[in-house]
Amino acid sequence: MRTFIDHLTERNFQKKTIGLIENGSWAPLAAKTMKKMLEGQKDITWCNNTVKILSSMNEENEAQMDGLVEELTMDYQERHEETAHKNDFTALFKIGYGLYVVTTNDGKKDNGLIVNTVTQVTDDPNRIAVCINKRNYSHDIAKQTGIMNVNCLTTETPFSIFKQYGFQSGRDADKFAGMGEMPRTDNGLVFLPMYINAVMSLKVQQYVDLDTHGMFICTVEEARVLGTAETATYTYYQKHIKPAPDTEGKKGWVCTVCGYIYEGDELPDDFICPLCKHGVADFEPIG
Repeated sequence: MRTFIDHLTERNFQKKTIGLIENGSWAPLAAKTMKKMLEGQKDITWCNNTVKILSSMNEENEAQMDGLVEELTMDYQERHEETAHKNDFTALFKIGYGLYVVTTNDGKKDNGLIVNTVTQVTDDPNRIAVCINKRNYSHDIAKQTGIMNVNCLTTETPFSIFKQYGFQSGRDADKFAGMGEMPRTDNGLVFLPMYINAVMSLKVQQYVDLDTHGMFICTVEEARVLGTAETATYTYYQKHIKPAPDTEGKKGWVCTVCGYIYEGDELPDDFICPLCKHGVADFEPIG
């Protein structure tokens, strides 16, 4: 296998999807070694499933094999009428989402929350749509005051910022407590002094009731560029910012947004994550 991989790398092996299978009697390292040998090749996609066989096949290995086969044949299956999975709503996760802090003020204190649905809808005039969950205090403030700021978070943003603005409610906590004098835009609202590459001041022109969420159609009153760092996407957050939850020895469900663990065989259909306020659609079974 080493010779085979050497031949591939010598011939500029690239733009391929690779699945790894290793075998050993105790702690095989073949998958790690093979991946390191190929890590310099361009545009390689690695399968999430790695098959680790300890001397002989067992039921766990069969499940790993099935998972690997599913990954390698997914695009083929989805192109055909008979094998396509037509109700896989994880397709929605493929839509590109940035991550933002929306700042508001209720007349007594500043507030902020994390959102991932900010979209430019027209360019003449410049209009932006912002969707906010009705459970969030900022939804009520923005609906009442008609103004908000959108802070574009960068890939340099630490997890602590997401905890500060996403895992507590402005009804109960002062999210800007102890931060001292904050910079403000002309509408009087604060914007983050770091970890953002742009801020936009918005004035609400229209409100659309979307049952669980409210959509604010806004005009851009002010726009500032504060840096050149890349905007953090939801995918980047999942892969590089959010720490992996500690699921060792636990059974139940884990929130893919914040890592909260619900221990129990069945997750109630109406369950809401107590940390990030996301519903059951953003939970996955442990293991």
